[in-house]
Amino acid sequence: MKAIMLIALSVFSLTAMAQEKKDKKAKWDKSKYHMPAIMTRGIGITFQDFNRLNNRMAGFTQYNPQKNRMWTLSMGSMQVQKNFVSQFTVTGGSSLTGNPNKKSSTLRTLGAGIDLGYDVIPSKNIMVYPMVGLGAETFQAVYFKDVNAVDFDAVANSSTVQNNIRKTKFTNSFFTYRLGLGMSVKSPKDDGSIGLQVGYVSGFQEERWKSAEFQNLNNAPRDGLHRFAVTLVFTGGMMGIGK
Repeated sequence: MKAIMLIALSVFSLTAMAQEKKDKKAKWDKSKYHMPAIMTRGIGITFQDFNRLNNRMAGFTQYNPQKNRMWTLSMGSMQVQKNFVSQFTVTGGSSLTGNPNKKSSTLRTLGAGIDLGYDVIPSKNIMVYPMVGLGAETFQAVYFKDVNAVDFDAVANSSTVQNNIRKTKFTNSFFTYRLGLGMSVKSPKDDGSIGLQVGYVSGFQEERWKSAEFQNLNNAPRDGLHRFAVTLVFTGGMMGIGK
């Protein structure tokens, strides 16, 4: 009788273990292929040359040309449904090169994009997904003059001097298409992941540089947007969408 009970308990334990393993696998499959929207955060670097703007500003010796490198921070969301990947991202960036007291310049950007992709790796821990998307971006080119030799009393006494030491700004905006490739590795401890995205962003056409108030300026240079970006992306934190 004891032997029969022992065998029955053993069979029950093995069945329970098998069911638990099956449930864990089903839970993972559901989380990978029917993943609720999760938050994304990124830090990266992007490269963009505005050659025509720099060529025009080269004729004004009081200004420095713009650098072609910007550091970026991004936030957004990502969702996976049966290997199809969708993401929305807002990105801000700056060349971090401006100094209000010295002859210098800085380039800033703010943009957003929607991308669609497909996970081509059937793995529970790794995703590799090419992407295409659309977006919009605005750039601000800021120029500072060297003001160290400007006298305090001259600024206090003259509105002309005040205007002469102010920074100069130009703006430009683009509607964009986006091409990229992403890779991420899932954390063994939670639903988060760490990954890398590389991409190319281009404007549909060349656009004219405008004033800081987005006013059209006669004879303004036109530039195209052709930038490359590399971003380290962290995911984690369910947003309660698609549960």
